[in-house]
Formats: sequence, C-alpha cells, structure tokens
Amino acid sequence: MKVLVLHAHPKISSSVVQRAMLRAIEGLDDVSTVDLYAEYPAFDIDVAREQHRLLTHDVIVLQHPFYWYSSPAIIKEWQDLVLENGWAYGPGGTRLAGRYLMSAISTGGPEAVYHREGRNRFEITELLAPFNQTAYLCSMAWLSPFVIHSGRRMSGGELSTAAETYRDLIVGLRDGTIDPMQRLAPGYTLPPAFAEGSRR
Repeated sequence: MKVLVLHAHPKISSSVVQRAMLRAIEGLDDVSTVDLYAEYPAFDIDVAREQHRLLTHDVIVLQHPFYWYSSPAIIKEWQDLVLENGWAYGPGGTRLAGRYLMSAISTGGPEAVYHREGRNRFEITELLAPFNQTAYLCSMAWLSPFVIHSGRRMSGGELSTAAETYRDLIVGLRDGTIDPMQRLAPGYTLPPAFAEGSRR
C-alpha cells in the first residue's frame, strides 16, 4: 500500500521527537511525506492538490505533536477545506472509502497522565475521538494511534528506538506484513461503505 504522511509542526526546527520520527521514515519507497506548514505557510491550502494526494494513497497518517489535546491548527484547516461534503462524506461523498487513517503523535507528558486517574483524565484514544469520527464519516478505517510519550525526556538511544518502531510500523503497513485490520482502534466499528471502497 502507499502511505501518505501529513506532518504538521509550526516550529519543526525546535522539535526533537517529531524530527526523529521524520528522519526514521525519510526516503522510504511508496511513503510520501508532506510538511503542511512548509507547503502552506499562509494556510492557503490547495484543495484539489490535497484531494489528489489522498486518492493516490491507501494509508493516511496525521503526524504531529499533541497540542492541547488535539493537533496544530493547520491540520484542522486542512480537514475543514479538503474533506468536502459530497466528496469525503455526505451524499455521494465516498471518495475515501476503503482507506485507512492513523494519528502518529508525540506528547510532552508521560503515558501515566493519560488515564482517568491521571492529570489529563482521559485516555489518548478518547482525546483523539474527533479523528476517530472523521475516519468513520469518511468511510475510512481508524487505526490505533502511534504515540511517543515524553520524548524530550528520553535518552538518545530510547528516542532512536521509538522512532525505529514508528518506521517499522509504516513499512509494515506499506508492505502488508502488518495487517491494518488487526490495528483497528479498540471498539472501532467499520463504516458501512468501507468494504465497498476497499474493493476499488
């Protein structure tokens, strides 16, 4: 399968974890990476171009730091403009049916704070519910997110290992050695139009 990684970090030069993740997947065949902030510094997103990118890939990865329990602003702008009614969802909007959507995120806090008893009160999968629902509305499969917690507190070796794990996941999805249907997010029910799209 072809993998599209839509990356968003407003200050990538200051990033430690996100840059390590990007380096790990750099140059992979059939894996396209797009730096949304570099491509659209004024947020003037080319909708036709982005829709064409989606149609030529099977797995869509939204890679970004987990800012305020969500994504950097350009991801929301991209969603608002690119995932049009009648194209991605709504009557006749099944162009993305049969594809896979996944978040690949980094957090500042440790995994322990993303639980009901922790400071952030919710599991990561709960906080990512809007992306889960976006996948469902667009007749896509929502895969379990890839998360690197507290990356800035990791040693260089630990971060390299985490980044390589990310690379292995992307390569596995691309090559079919990892079955995406085995990586559906817990409790996710495939939308009715997914199967029709997966036979395209």
